[in-house]
Amino acid sequence: MKRRNASLLGNILMGLGLFVMVGGVGYSILNQLPQFNFPQIFAHGAVLSIFVGAVLWLAGARAGGREQVCDRYWWIRHYDKRCRRDEQHRHS
Repeated sequence: MKRRNASLLGNILMGLGLFVMVGGVGYSILNQLPQFNFPQIFAHGAVLSIFVGAVLWLAGARAGGREQVCDRYWWIRHYDKRCRRDEQHRHS
């Protein structure tokens, strides 16, 4: 896939993921209001749509080239004691 098409696909997937996540959060909030009387079974679908939207967002970031290896493991490298390269942990 060409870089331009990959970037376009990534942007579309990220936008769709954002739309699905915001829609799921909005429906979850509206489901709590008693005057709407939404079916309770759709509340579980709304929570699931938040996770589906996040997966779509991550797939779009991966396809569009916005996800880097250094971004994925930044938290582990900086805050996990097992992965840090401190001078006092050196074995001889």
